[in-house]
Amino acid sequence: MELVEEVIEDPSCVFIFPTPDKLRPPLLRIEDGYFGYEQNKYILRNINFAVDMESRIAIVGANGVGKSTLLKLLCGSIDLTSGNSYRNTRLTLSMFTQHHVDQLKLPLSPLEQFMNDFPGSTQETYRSHLGSFGVTGTLSLRPNYLLSGGQKSRVAFALAMWKNPHILVLDEPTNHLDIDAVNALIIALNNYQGGVIIVSHDQHLISTVCDEIWYIKDTRLKKFNGDFEDYRRQLAQGKL
Repeated sequence: MELVEEVIEDPSCVFIFPTPDKLRPPLLRIEDGYFGYEQNKYILRNINFAVDMESRIAIVGANGVGKSTLLKLLCGSIDLTSGNSYRNTRLTLSMFTQHHVDQLKLPLSPLEQFMNDFPGSTQETYRSHLGSFGVTGTLSLRPNYLLSGGQKSRVAFALAMWKNPHILVLDEPTNHLDIDAVNALIIALNNYQGGVIIVSHDQHLISTVCDEIWYIKDTRLKKFNGDFEDYRRQLAQGKL
């Protein structure tokens, strides 16, 4: 008989984000920033942008306009070509990328990856943290490569939140999540006490979490005066 993989119970998804320590603003700021990979060919220009622990910001715009580049600048993985940036020395920032699977060590279980990446805590601590993201019981012991896309996303969220960040940056966080998991994420983000920056095509996520809309067009980052429905309407009417 053909061997069939063991069916593992996938519990109802819950996200419980830890509460970060309070930091006084400013936390993160870019002034008159320019960025380009080639001289005098800028992807983004004249960036003036600030984030604090109360921020709930959506970054929108067409594909390829520089949204992911902006997130990399904010996270410090790339540097401005010119301009000024400020980062609070105590700031902890975590990023969840649309390529989150790249963060996972596929042969390891979620528990083994935490023990490998963040040594020094007890198994009970790691398992409790994983449980806050719906990775409970045998799921935490199963190799990452055998987890579903949604389960991998939960492990990646758990990794991103381990250091209790003051700012959470999310790049297409709902790509592998089902409706229940998306709703659990929305509840967690609305209860989260840190700053949130989201790049997403998920209109429901943006409209229920974010109170600031910033859009990128023609290499410029601009704040939109209105909510996401207003932005959609003006975009459809060709006003943006």
